Order: sequence, then C-alpha cells, then structure tokens
Amino acid sequence: MIENRPAATVLSHLTLVLGVLIVMFPVYLTFVASTQTAEQIVQNVPMSLLPGSNIVNSYKLALFGGVTEYGSKIPPAAPMLLVSLISALVIAVGKIAISLLSAFAVVYFRFPGRSLVFWMIFVTLMLPVEVRILPTYKVVSDLGMLNTYAGLTVPLIASATATFLFRQFFLTVPDELVEASRIDGAGPMRFFKDVLLPLSTSSIAALFVIQFIYGWNQYLWPLLMTTEESMYPVVMGIKRMISGGDAATEWNAVMATAMLAMIPPALVVILMQKWFVKGLVDSEK
Repeated sequence: MIENRPAATVLSHLTLVLGVLIVMFPVYLTFVASTQTAEQIVQNVPMSLLPGSNIVNSYKLALFGGVTEYGSKIPPAAPMLLVSLISALVIAVGKIAISLLSAFAVVYFRFPGRSLVFWMIFVTLMLPVEVRILPTYKVVSDLGMLNTYAGLTVPLIASATATFLFRQFFLTVPDELVEASRIDGAGPMRFFKDVLLPLSTSSIAALFVIQFIYGWNQYLWPLLMTTEESMYPVVMGIKRMISGGDAATEWNAVMATAMLAMIPPALVVILMQKWFVKGLVDSEK
C-alpha cells in the first residue's frame, strides 16, 4: 500500500515544476528575443524578459527571408524547414521499415549463420556516423548523390538499435500464433502483415518519435553533403545565419527561425505522446 505523505507529494511536485522552469526558460528567452528588434536585443543588456512588438516582422523575415535595413540578407526558413521535414520523415520511416524486415528475417527464418548476421548488425552500434563519415561520404560522392535527398537520408536509414528492439519483441510473440498462421495457410509476409505489424504498432510509434527527432536534428552529415542553399536543413540554416567577424547578426530572425525549428518535433511528440509512452512501458503482447 502506498502511504499518503503530503509533504513528500508537495516536494516532488515542486521539484518537477522547478525542473520544467529550468528547461523552459531558454525556450522562453528564445521566444522573447524573436519578438524584439535586433537593436533592442543588442542594446538592452540584460535583455528584457517581456515579449516585444516586433513578432510579426521577425517571423515574416525568418519564414520568407529578405534584406534588413542594415543590409543583412536573411535566407528564407520555409524551404529549409521543408528539407528537414522530408529528411526526418524518410529517415524515420526508412529506419522502421528496414529494421522490421531485418528483425523478422533474423527471428523467423532459419538460415546458416543467422546468429552471426544478427551480431554483425548489432556490432555496428559501435560505429556511429562520425566514425565512418569519410568512407560514407566517398561512396555517396562517387554515386553522384551530393545535394540530393537520397544523399541526406539513405546513409542514415539503417538502424541496429531498432533492429535489436524489434527482434527482442518478436521473440516474445507466442509460437502458437506462428503455428495458427501456418494452419490457416498464411505465408511469411501474410503473417508479418496481419499478425506482427498490428502487435508492433506501439513500438513503431515510439521509435518513429525517436527517429524523427534524430533525423530532424542532423547537422554534421548535411554539413558535408550539401553545398547548395536549396538543400540546407534548418539546423544548418540557423548556424549560417549567425554572422562572423564584424558583420551584424540579426538575432531576432535567428531566434525566430530557432522557434520555428522547434515546432515540428514538438508537435510529433505531443501528438504521439500516448503511443510513445505506451511503446516504452507497455508489456502486454
């Protein structure tokens, strides 16, 4: 039985509220900066914590780009957001599709070296993109995939982690389901489509959230892959908007673009929160 301790309850809630405030304060500061002019941000030290009146101009400048009164050219964020969205969706869906099929093959097909194949896949967890980035770039370059969506997404699609998670889940599926499917005359792909996929929906949703955010936040690989502004994802665009040297940085546009870049992954987490939590904690099969 759980004891009712009001003091402990109040303390735990205060701790949670404090943690939320600490996490949200930089986001709020970014929003406040996006509602002010570049002059207000630079000249007012410390910066005001109250939203300004320049919100419409800042977000219009961030979304559609333009030239400021100081002569700074702001690239439009709308095409960069589209590139990031397409890349994140392709990476997330591709990782899940390949991982489902590879885990299905490893668990339900009997072939020589099955365990060796799985462990070879699992060992790739020790080789992140940063370790193999130069040979991967060489292959992609030789195939003529620079400045393309294929070059941005295909090298990042394979996922040993997702394969491992789906394999562990498939191992918990009762053998009686496999035998019943065989008796009904269902082939391997019919069993995969009608039995395994419905059972895996919560796991697929949880992995989709994780992989979407992973694809959205990619910076290093697009930095090598893209040389044309039309293929820049929004994370790269924010970095390139920050001027170096004596050039003035339009911080209001930078912060507005940062706020816009937070919206898609935040919406994915909010809309799929129920499935995400269920996929991580649900033990019912």
